[in-house]
Amino acid sequence: MRPAVGAKGMTTMLLYPMKLKAAVSPNIWGGKRLITEYGIKTDAKNAAEAWMLSCTKGGYSTVENGEYAGKTLQELFEADKTICGIHGAELDKFPVLIKFIDAQGDLSVQVHPDDDYAAFIGEGDGKTEAWYILDCDEGAELIVGFKKEISEREFLASIENGTLIDHVQKFKVKKGDFFFIEAGTLHAICAGVLLAEVQQNSNTTYRVFDYNRLENGKPRKLRVDDAVQVTKREPYRPSRSPEPAEDIGPGAKRMKLVSCAFFNAAVLDIDGSCGDTADCGSFVSLLVLEGVGALACAGETCPLAKGESVFIPACCGQYEISGTLKILETRI
Repeated sequence: MRPAVGAKGMTTMLLYPMKLKAAVSPNIWGGKRLITEYGIKTDAKNAAEAWMLSCTKGGYSTVENGEYAGKTLQELFEADKTICGIHGAELDKFPVLIKFIDAQGDLSVQVHPDDDYAAFIGEGDGKTEAWYILDCDEGAELIVGFKKEISEREFLASIENGTLIDHVQKFKVKKGDFFFIEAGTLHAICAGVLLAEVQQNSNTTYRVFDYNRLENGKPRKLRVDDAVQVTKREPYRPSRSPEPAEDIGPGAKRMKLVSCAFFNAAVLDIDGSCGDTADCGSFVSLLVLEGVGALACAGETCPLAKGESVFIPACCGQYEISGTLKILETRI
């Protein structure tokens, strides 16, 4: 086991499962289901987004249990980057951000750059993300890509004359659907959708249409020029699809959602128990989507319940999950 280094007040081991308190972001389109159904705590008027595992400035996750209760995950990462594992130890910043998103209203139509473009204009990192639909209203939709390939001139004209929505591709969604949104893909989460998101640790967003809404009496800022440079002006063609579920223990299955350069995500359906390992390659994030149960790891047992986020540092070794739960598992 390795000690923490380089952080004041951190002299014991980092190797134990850490429950994280979410950072909550209200927004004009946000709802309250994360508060009422998922136990997310906030004094804000809504919980549009709950950042369940976050080392993103302005919304750090905070450890709630054990030796480092009250410390942010960012502080622990700065103290010892190897909590990410071999795959993340050389990174300048924590690699992923994991969220719940509750869209009571429509989110803006937007696009994210890739790493190369973001670096070229000196604006941090790009953003590839993945969505797992937790619940939705009947008839709820997502906007992803275009109905057909259009030219840059047509794209720009549709933004300027207010006809962009006529060109976008819409998908009816249901609980359990999955979408992998690569950088450069035009997209929007629409009203009535509740989802979990795994993404690169980046907030670089180019908004192109916001339904002419006002915030504090003013339209929200658009980034049309940059969006035109990075957007794939074509229909959405999923490049990653979930694999068939595999048995991982008595009454437990894992369905791999995506494995890409930035993260690996899977859904665990457990009605019994399963074991796994937090090896030295990567941390393990467990986001509880449904149910109750328990996690036994590093000589400790902690209860699990819907709406909770647990960070298991790399090299923690074997662990076991028991109960009746649905969990979003993320590694790098």
